Amino acid sequence: MARTATTASAVVLLAAASLTSAFGAQARETKSLREVKTPRSEKSLHGETTLTAAPLATWQTDGIVWSVEYARGVVYVGGTFGRVRPPGAKPGRKEVARKNFAAFDAVTGKLLPCAHSFTGSAGTVRALKASRDGKVLYVGGSFGRVDHTGVASAVALNTADCSLRRDFRPAVAAPVRAIETTGTTVYLGGDFTVVDGRERKRVAAFSRGGVLLPFKADVDEPVRALLAAPDRDQVLVGGTFHNVNGRPAQALVSLNPTTGSTVKSFPGWLPERSAVTSLTRNGNRFYLGAEGEGTGIFDGRIAGRLSDGTMVWKDTCLGATQDVLVYKDVLYSASHAHYCGLTRGGFPDGPRRHFLAQSTRDKTILHWFPDTDDGIGEGVGPRTLVMAGGILWAGGEFTMVNGKHQQGLTRFGAGPGDTAPEAAPRLTGERARTGKVKLTWRATWDRDDAELTYLIYRDGVLVASPKRRSVEWDRPTMTYTDSVPAASHHRYTIAVTDGRRTTPRSKPLDVTG
Repeated sequence: MARTATTASAVVLLAAASLTSAFGAQARETKSLREVKTPRSEKSLHGETTLTAAPLATWQTDGIVWSVEYARGVVYVGGTFGRVRPPGAKPGRKEVARKNFAAFDAVTGKLLPCAHSFTGSAGTVRALKASRDGKVLYVGGSFGRVDHTGVASAVALNTADCSLRRDFRPAVAAPVRAIETTGTTVYLGGDFTVVDGRERKRVAAFSRGGVLLPFKADVDEPVRALLAAPDRDQVLVGGTFHNVNGRPAQALVSLNPTTGSTVKSFPGWLPERSAVTSLTRNGNRFYLGAEGEGTGIFDGRIAGRLSDGTMVWKDTCLGATQDVLVYKDVLYSASHAHYCGLTRGGFPDGPRRHFLAQSTRDKTILHWFPDTDDGIGEGVGPRTLVMAGGILWAGGEFTMVNGKHQQGLTRFGAGPGDTAPEAAPRLTGERARTGKVKLTWRATWDRDDAELTYLIYRDGVLVASPKRRSVEWDRPTMTYTDSVPAASHHRYTIAVTDGRRTTPRSKPLDVTG
């Protein structure tokens, strides 16, 4: 599903304020270097600028977040949870009841009173999608009641007052996992084979008022992602399927948006045991995220052209991708990638890395490495992303973000804050020859700045500031040779800065020149 939105204008900020009203109401070094530039966020060698990797204060859930969506100044969250709690609060503290659905101010992150209870059946919200004008929020999942109203796994809310609409209440006989909208049509995808008493195999289309449309396709396994491109006269469908409309279509197919007939399949794009989990668009390009099981599977991301269905690039990362979105020429993904060694900027096999940023032009992995733990449930970490006013919201199964407790939700902005270098290195040193002291250390790393400056102090006075690029998995050994009077004694320390934040200085090292 397309997951981008812009709210920089004053009009949208006013809308956010209006909605809020409607719903109720380590030490930093103080001394800096002139020669060190102060960045707002990391700029890649390509020129793309990523968000910072420092999470903003965000409310938490006591369970899994499956979907997040933005509309008119509000971020909506759906999943399998019963309560939410403020930033920093421990489980069981300061909790507020929210049954599988919650709403937050997109700018401040404040919890809003919009609070419907989605229960019955499996009692979970799996998909959220706003109408193109932001006036309606479509909700899908596996639920039989909204508050006290009987429903069947799909409803719609008015975003102006959070009220449940009467017109869009289709009877969906199995879970809804994906929703997409155009100006006139709402598409649902999931596990179902019957909608409103009529056969609709895993994908269906409705008018905005909830009338089932003739659109019909035969998809043999569940649908997990939808992307409508009415200007290209097609709807992209992704999932775990192998055949569509009686012909092979492995995990991805393009359908006619009116009839449901096949426009294009994508042979060779995905192996048999891989599935498409997410779809997003940027102009004529679309991007997908995938996951698979077993050997010879595909877990990464692919870029293609809507105009002709050709592939632009395909990465080779292993570790399932759960969601993708594009923001300012950067493809952000929620995944648990553990090997990207054959993709430029990538890493060798090792720990799972739960967020990635890539250049949309050529798949290069950019230096942006916030992280979570695997968390609860299936243990895949983040599952869903949405961009709201320049802030990236992420939800999922995690209980930690950048090594600190934070459950279910987190968000990242463009600045001015960023993460600090991880720690000052440990210095070792020796007299290289008379009057020369050689200092050696291993480079440290930073989650959102590749190039770091190392501040070397002799007897408390800054004497050098070499720079070096590094990543967590490649931290080179660095050296500096200092000239001092023969047989003189000196105390050295080192600190590291990214231009905005600086580590405390290291333990002192005494050396005789």
